[in-house]
Amino acid sequence: MGKSKTTKFKRPQFNSVGLPVTAVKEGDGEEEEHGDDSCPAAELLEKLQSPSADVREFACASISRVVQQSQTIPGFLQRDAVRRLGPMLLDRSLAVRETATGALRNLSACGGQEVCEDMVKHDVMTPLTALLRECCAGFESAVVSMKDQSNGVEDVANEAVHLLWNLCESSSQALSVFNKSGLLDVVVQCLEKHPHNLELAISAAHCLHTVTEDNPELLCSMNTAVLGALENVLLSSQPGVTQTLLRTLAAGTLWNMKSSLPAARQAETVNAVVATLSQCLDLDAGMLIPELRQAEELRHRNAPAVSDIEGQAPEELAEEEMIEEEEAPKQKRNGKAAKVDNDFSDLLPRGKEELREATALLTAQQTSLEIIVNMCCSDDPSDDEWEEESSSDESDMGPDGLCDGVSNLMSPLCLSAEVQGALINHSIPQKVLKKTEFPKKETVDLCHQNPSWRGLIKKMERVQSRALTCLHSILSTMDAESLGGATALQEAAQHLSSLVFGAPEIPKDEEFLEAVISAMRSLLQMIASKNIPQCMTPQQLMSLSETATRCDVVSVRVNAVAILGITGSTLAKEKGTAETLQMIGNALLQVATRDPELVVNGEALDALFDVFADGEEAETAAKNISLLPALKALQPVFKTKIRKEGKGKYSPQQLCVLDNIRVNLRRFIGYLEKNG
Repeated sequence: MGKSKTTKFKRPQFNSVGLPVTAVKEGDGEEEEHGDDSCPAAELLEKLQSPSADVREFACASISRVVQQSQTIPGFLQRDAVRRLGPMLLDRSLAVRETATGALRNLSACGGQEVCEDMVKHDVMTPLTALLRECCAGFESAVVSMKDQSNGVEDVANEAVHLLWNLCESSSQALSVFNKSGLLDVVVQCLEKHPHNLELAISAAHCLHTVTEDNPELLCSMNTAVLGALENVLLSSQPGVTQTLLRTLAAGTLWNMKSSLPAARQAETVNAVVATLSQCLDLDAGMLIPELRQAEELRHRNAPAVSDIEGQAPEELAEEEMIEEEEAPKQKRNGKAAKVDNDFSDLLPRGKEELREATALLTAQQTSLEIIVNMCCSDDPSDDEWEEESSSDESDMGPDGLCDGVSNLMSPLCLSAEVQGALINHSIPQKVLKKTEFPKKETVDLCHQNPSWRGLIKKMERVQSRALTCLHSILSTMDAESLGGATALQEAAQHLSSLVFGAPEIPKDEEFLEAVISAMRSLLQMIASKNIPQCMTPQQLMSLSETATRCDVVSVRVNAVAILGITGSTLAKEKGTAETLQMIGNALLQVATRDPELVVNGEALDALFDVFADGEEAETAAKNISLLPALKALQPVFKTKIRKEGKGKYSPQQLCVLDNIRVNLRRFIGYLEKNG
């Protein structure tokens, strides 16, 4: 159904791994059965009222640890924990402020979107805003002379900014408060601490990257001070992986703000942004992660045995959460698997510096790839829909077409000259292709050996999937010559084939399948348009089709069907291909008839039109599979399905495309009848 579009990447929202807020009331009876003894919430919240600052600090620190076990969160919410912790943000004791803010931060991170929205409804933004203003006012007066001594005010600010980031990521109401309360300047002040407090600056950069995305109200209030602070970060040259993450987040924020940039500086800024992303992608995670793991082991060997007065609970909890991310279930949204982001790596204890660096590296590279995808997406609202919205390249827009505006869906995506030039000058297509390779087996095995590091495997897989999605975007927006010509495209096709067919069986991970098949579709489409020989064997093609048809993700099935159509239409022009065309035709007929999703049925029919449009081999294959009677039988079923299922389930654009296919089906049947 034409050239496919890539959805823009949004900042991932937290997703609860325990009970959502709505489940709290349902759990009331069970809570009462166990009594207060089964939940530590009552006792800990009571301690918040103690006249002793040490007791209040202990209570906040304990809550911070306990809520990392998400099944305990409803017990705290029932007892009005947010309202009771809120005043602690402005406690007389700096230590209480820090631990109270940390408790709310962990509650927001581990509780999920509904908990964040509940926190905002309970007015957590009022004390949080006051705390952030006090922190920034106290930065100068709280400067610590001793180099190794912690700056308490900045530690509180770090927790507060991280809480603010979590809330704005999950709650539109929190974002609205952010816009109206003038918190932008406060967060920028925290970002400017990057020369000596990298942790605070990273939290601020994450927050800015989130609040500047699709937020025109905030962009109107941008000033030269904000742009200057971001550019200073971008131009900083301090070494280290964490510094790379900081610069990447600043680059993403500048890209979000592109409409606010002075026209004279746009080209220069775009080039600086792309240069930053390029430097990030240059880093080899497969080499750096083993080095960091080795450094951790060496540090442990040289360190004297020290008893942990806090116990192992925080470390164990953080490790459990990172491992859980690997097995986390995916929620379904509109027939497409929603990526559940259960990343709790920021809750790692401070003794895990090397693991924090490894996590920062993978986060930076994932973010870089997502920014490039967004660069390749236009700002058209239809970008938020998947490729099933695109229209048939072969459709005849006659009076029966009904949809005059549908031709817009066939327009190729385009990049501005500045962006395309910067991407090519910094070899971004080649670097993205390199990132589609999964790290070496030795790196994966090394991470498997240690429970703390095991969560990195899922992060490495996600970087690979983002790289494949990024490659799809680049292929959809650049021409063949910009990507290196026929030889480079063939090498890329062979590489993608090895990713899919290199293992004994095709990988079944939905996120990987979705990314790799969309990239293969774009690449094969470009190769076919340039008459470059295809690299997939008929056996590989059918194997891919069979795996995809069993996948729950609609876009995977749509793209797999499109690949059959692209390959089949190319083979139809060659001699001796009738047998392969029969296999392709039977597979497409099966999908058109049996798939439960109308958009997949439509894509299969569209592919059939392309494959059997012309040529002796196609004519022979069509007769052998009885294509004409099969399509005649399918025609009234497809028409009825559009009428019954279409409205309410699909967008007007999708319905327009489906109606086009209905019209083309009638015309194609007439064409087959005319040709005997």
